[in-house]
Amino acid sequence: MEIRDARASDAAGIADAARASLRDSYDFLDEETIDEVVGEWYDGERVAERVNEEASAWMVAEDGDEVVGFVQGALVDAEPPVGEIHWLHVAPDAREQGLARQLLGGIQETFEKRGAGRLRGTVLAENDEGWSFYEADDFDRADEREVTIAGDDHAEYVYERAIDATAEELVVEPVETPAGELFVNFSEGERGSKAPFYAAYRTDDLQEKYGWYCSNCDSVSTAMDSMGRVECNDCGNSRKATRWDASYL
Repeated sequence: MEIRDARASDAAGIADAARASLRDSYDFLDEETIDEVVGEWYDGERVAERVNEEASAWMVAEDGDEVVGFVQGALVDAEPPVGEIHWLHVAPDAREQGLARQLLGGIQETFEKRGAGRLRGTVLAENDEGWSFYEADDFDRADEREVTIAGDDHAEYVYERAIDATAEELVVEPVETPAGELFVNFSEGERGSKAPFYAAYRTDDLQEKYGWYCSNCDSVSTAMDSMGRVECNDCGNSRKATRWDASYL
């Protein structure tokens, strides 16, 4: 078994592993929906484009010539940067061999070399095996939100873990906005099409979240929909949905 960086030529194997994993762990989705998701996200052109993006990180678990698992994510520009894990899949027949933890360790090392101080992963609440995996690896549940999949709302958990001790030191600065003084947490960021978004709070203890601060135009006139898309109403900076997209669900 080999854990290595993914290549564009791995697209078919990645798609097969994703399809098998989704069918096993997301049995509330029908096969047609899963096939549509996999076909959209993991076709050859899309994988070739994504694996070569500067911020992206993709690794595969390979058994002989067969891809039996993979992890994908991206480095989010924050203080410190965050290694965000979008998907971690292992085909059912290859589970119980420690591959998921090896893939997690591999992508953590990749993010750490790029300067990340924290890891963040998301998993549907209905996927007991998924969130139990994060909790067993010392991730803390940082947030819970709703996502819409095939017209139905589902709870999604957000897990985070510091990579080193310095990652626990948050970078929070007060910012004057039309809504009054807000406190922007530059340690809690999301990638945008033009510049990162950062979480904005009403108080410096970060207990009452206001919304998102667009670092491209210093605006807090932003909106997030149920699938994680964020858009700045002033400059058009946007963050696309990273997991579930209604265009093919």
